[in-house]
Amino acid sequence: MTPAAEPIVFVPGLLCTGGLFASQLAALSPHHACSVADHTTADTLPLIARHILDLAPPKFALAGLSMGGYIAFEMLRQAPQRVTRLALLDSNARADRPDQVKTRHILMGAARSIGVRSVQGMLLRLLIHPDRLADRALTDQILLMADGIGVNAFIRQQLAILGRPDNRPFLAEIKCPTVIIVGQQDALTPVKVAEEMHAAIAGSRLEVIPDCGHLATMEAPEAVSAILARWLAK
Repeated sequence: MTPAAEPIVFVPGLLCTGGLFASQLAALSPHHACSVADHTTADTLPLIARHILDLAPPKFALAGLSMGGYIAFEMLRQAPQRVTRLALLDSNARADRPDQVKTRHILMGAARSIGVRSVQGMLLRLLIHPDRLADRALTDQILLMADGIGVNAFIRQQLAILGRPDNRPFLAEIKCPTVIIVGQQDALTPVKVAEEMHAAIAGSRLEVIPDCGHLATMEAPEAVSAILARWLAK
């Protein structure tokens, strides 16, 4: 397989659909076969990863944002020989702290009572740069993705995240070309956790995007697409 033909599998974050990567798909699909994984099928990361691997090309580049990064780690555990390169966007190798576990359970309860759109609306201030909270086009897209996931899949996703391990000991086993991308103002997976992954993955590259929060692919689409194009070219 030549680099120009290398397929890419994108794995979205929690309550996100393929719309999370719309700009990257448009930019990269002329030269790469791109697909977006379904991460709504099960309530454990090993089962989600296996489902994605069953449908993925024999070898592929793998890009995951936030929860997508957690799934990417599990895919690498199960089939490291199939992943040609890795992009971790606004993600984290650590397991949840006790306060984060408590918050996830609260959010699951809220989703059951008021719906996922309302829950995502409550979380917007953590998902995007404060200056973009008034960007109705952007926030509408984010809420629309939550509608697309729905309550039951959201709860499965949260349970899967709650069951994830501390991936920091695993990072040294990652040998494929890796880029780590993070918004400078990411409130959920801050720069310090991106730096931690960068330090532990040999030969990785760290890209910090200024004036950007957690959903970097939507907030700074051109910058992220350019970084991914360079990652695929090496």
